Amino acid sequence: MTSPVLMWFRRDLRLADNAALTAAASSGGPVVPVFLCDAVLEGEGAAPRFRRGLSVEALSQALEQRGSRLILRRGKAEEILPALAEELGAKAVHAGRLHGPRDRANDAAVSDALTARGIAFTLHDGHTLHPPEAARTTTGGSYKVFTPFWKALRQRDPGALLPEPARLPAPEAWPASDDLQDWALGAAMRQGAAVVQPHCHAGEAAAQDRLEAFLGRLDDYTEARDRLADRATSGLSENLTYGEVSPRACWHAASRALHEGGASGRGAEAFRRELVWRDFAWHLMAHAPDMATTNWRSEWDGFPWADGGPQAEAWRRGRTGMDVVDAAQREMFVTGTMHNRARMISASYLTKHLMTDWRVGRAWFEDCLIDWDEASNAVNWQWVAGSGADASPFFRIFNPETQASKFDPEGRYRRAWIAEGQENPPKGALAYFDAIPRSWGMSATDAYPQVPLIGTREGRERALDAYRSRREEQGSEDG
Repeated sequence: MTSPVLMWFRRDLRLADNAALTAAASSGGPVVPVFLCDAVLEGEGAAPRFRRGLSVEALSQALEQRGSRLILRRGKAEEILPALAEELGAKAVHAGRLHGPRDRANDAAVSDALTARGIAFTLHDGHTLHPPEAARTTTGGSYKVFTPFWKALRQRDPGALLPEPARLPAPEAWPASDDLQDWALGAAMRQGAAVVQPHCHAGEAAAQDRLEAFLGRLDDYTEARDRLADRATSGLSENLTYGEVSPRACWHAASRALHEGGASGRGAEAFRRELVWRDFAWHLMAHAPDMATTNWRSEWDGFPWADGGPQAEAWRRGRTGMDVVDAAQREMFVTGTMHNRARMISASYLTKHLMTDWRVGRAWFEDCLIDWDEASNAVNWQWVAGSGADASPFFRIFNPETQASKFDPEGRYRRAWIAEGQENPPKGALAYFDAIPRSWGMSATDAYPQVPLIGTREGRERALDAYRSRREEQGSEDG
């Protein structure tokens, strides 16, 4: 009988179009799926750690329905995987390749430990449409601007979809497994977990349903996706983050709609562009692993951003007095997500109007977003702040009042999430006070701030003055 094979699940928590699982099943021997609560998972923020637990639970149920089982172990990956492989007599471990700096370091340690014991360790692509190193400029370098990156990948075929394996042979005896509930992955969410969970769409089946539903809305996607009160975006960032659906499946679905033409085709092309932006973020991080903590453009290292303080805390709590910014923060606390347009408005207000370091916002989003993606989060924050690759120029400052007027003209989004001042606040606005830490001491009966922390014009001028001063200083230093 062929020896068992370990399938190490991480951010590929699906059965279909999973190259690592296909390879493991093709070995001919028993397949032992395993998921680890390792240092990488333990180091994530509260919301993504909680949400990954829901995905693991859904995967475990899907495997059991197919006569298999998900083995859970907690500890260092480089210790657990070799020990489990030797316990089972496994000679190979398959896993999906990830591109974050912590994952890469983890993989290197696992590879060394397995190789030392004569156990093969094979990584398979699938977390992105194309591996980060697949795209090269005409001179052989990496891309730093999105438009040429998009043009390079727009017509590139990501490959055919892989079907779910017909069967996953079970071992003669299953090894011991931890109980997922004992890991308490949602503990850091405290009372917020119960508020956020109904808004989650966890698992492969839910992801497929969401993709199908979105395909039916493509006609209106291009125009409607920026309207704050509408649910016109795909919502698939949550599922792509945990690999509950593959980016390749999304790409092929959109490509079929693209060939149909018309409004649906325009929406499909806009969606495909978003998928490639996700690849671009990982492409950038692969070449700048410290992008989550370091300015891409070193000339920003001396910029006089604040490290936090009372204004940043007011921003976190949705109490800036700028209603569209506050609504965005509250939406995130209740649902674990935030409308994409609102993310840009909120990030711009923090980094430019409040002159706060983008890393303060990046860390907060990492703790609060169920669709947190290490590369996209870092790249998007630096894009808004002006310090990143292909960044929005610093003088491009989102005016939150103008943005609200344009993308929430009737105020439906703001009323949906800000309870103060409303006679009969909607359920979502009230749920915010159930989700937040009790130590904040906030209540729906509080008076909402009548004056913003800083006005739109005043904040813009202050930010531009700081930018001009910094440019002058750099010019003097260069001279």
